[in-house]
Amino acid sequence: MQFDLTEEHLMIRQAARDFAQTELKPGVIERDEHQKFPAEQIRKLGELGFLGMMVSPEYGGSGMDAISYSIVMEELSKVDASASVVVSVNNSLVCYGLEKYSNEEQKQKYLVPLAQGQVIGAFCLSEPEAGSDATSQRTTAIDMGDHYLLNGTKNWITNGSTASTYIVMAQTDASKKHRGINALIVEKGMEGFTVGPKENKLGIRGSDTHSLMFTDVKVPKENRIGEDGFGFKFAMATLEGGRIGIASQALGIAAGAYELSLQYAKERKAFGKTLADLQAIQFKLADMATEIEAARLLCYRAAWLKDNHLPYAQAASMAKLFASETAMRTTVEAVQIHGGYGFVKEYHVERLMRDAKITQIYEGTSEIQRIVISREVLK
Repeated sequence: MQFDLTEEHLMIRQAARDFAQTELKPGVIERDEHQKFPAEQIRKLGELGFLGMMVSPEYGGSGMDAISYSIVMEELSKVDASASVVVSVNNSLVCYGLEKYSNEEQKQKYLVPLAQGQVIGAFCLSEPEAGSDATSQRTTAIDMGDHYLLNGTKNWITNGSTASTYIVMAQTDASKKHRGINALIVEKGMEGFTVGPKENKLGIRGSDTHSLMFTDVKVPKENRIGEDGFGFKFAMATLEGGRIGIASQALGIAAGAYELSLQYAKERKAFGKTLADLQAIQFKLADMATEIEAARLLCYRAAWLKDNHLPYAQAASMAKLFASETAMRTTVEAVQIHGGYGFVKEYHVERLMRDAKITQIYEGTSEIQRIVISREVLK
């Protein structure tokens, strides 16, 4: 077994690490406090090719593998999870789904500008009464012949007001249940499409999270992805890849908190010693380092399986479950190691602790991941 990263992976990691330190870290506390979307930083990420990492160069992407994507997500998330979630959604949920399942005309019209970072996209599945239960779509897309008439509400939508392209799940035939759901490409500016107020969130406060309302929005038939009724399968397949991204985000949050704690423990003195000389702190750091390394290997394994076109649903759920819980445990311990300083913004760890919580919720809660895993192991 080969555990070493390739030269290309190391170069990509260094590029992402440098970007995080030079472009994301300055102003990250202010953006968090004022819920400011990192627009300029996202534009530069697009220029670096990080918004269409796994898309073929034929469609404007960087042609990188999923391991590279995991590496970039970790490095960005060490500093700013609000920025990294934009990278995650655009890569995993929007570009991936369009490249794999859309037709050539849709690829040229929508995928190319998304992969090139000219615009960003949004994935619209969750509703007020249909979050983890994706089969219970209340948003409807009535077949009107040459178009669908879209009505309903989507909530918790990342890139809600900043996206230009939205992939919306909607129920066309309720009698068919999940087999009656379609995935539609909706453009910003379509008549009847409105964006609600920005959510005031606990964490990832710089990300752009909104509810979306659709009132008699006319969506052309040519904007449907796949055959009639393919929407649910599209959503589930897309979310599998999305879990690798969120697992890597959780990994990065944990690793960022650990690195800050390690540095602080070496510098801070108490009882005539540095914190790093105290066995209680050493044990915390040892546990943090061990869990982070385990989470990293789970992320890389899921990414490797995806790159090699092998089944990866279980591996992605394992990575997402373990990495998100590692992120919570690690960030809580990071605040504890920092003591009172951990409770103030300038030391960053309190923000990382707040950001960590969402990784246990979106792309399917920890409970959902346990269901996916248990179904596989019980086969």
